[in-house]
Amino acid sequence: MSDILDYCKGREAVRFKPGQVMIDEGSQEGKLLVLIEGQVEVLRKDTQVSYIDEPGSIFGEMSALLDIPASATVKALSAVKAYVIEDAIQFLGGDPEVALHVATLLARRLYYTTSYLVDLQQQSEGKREDLDLVDKILAQLVEKPDESKAARRSRK
Repeated sequence: MSDILDYCKGREAVRFKPGQVMIDEGSQEGKLLVLIEGQVEVLRKDTQVSYIDEPGSIFGEMSALLDIPASATVKALSAVKAYVIEDAIQFLGGDPEVALHVATLLARRLYYTTSYLVDLQQQSEGKREDLDLVDKILAQLVEKPDESKAARRSRK
């Protein structure tokens, strides 16, 4: 499978300054961005959920494919160069390899999200002893010295 950047050749590249918003959460522009160079952060409700610097990374595909507002803000952390594809649906549907590339990307994201949700659920049910152990260690670290002595005496 060719690199997604190969399919963007001939399109105009846009430059973004550090701190510039490339996609605004809640906007519904239907555009797709393909990172050429630079670093971006993905924010959801002002919380960073991802840091991306890999050329060929795609942003805006969920909004374009589902015809919904953008679920996150994409913001340049450094000087960024990216392709801005205004006709996202036509671009994605124009070549089966492009569609396969995006399908693979979305499947990978879904896999990691599902794995993360299962880990959280198991932790909340007490099935993940390794994560419960981390919680216990952190709790002991934040206890005041007098509290930990009293707690140990009460366990005896």
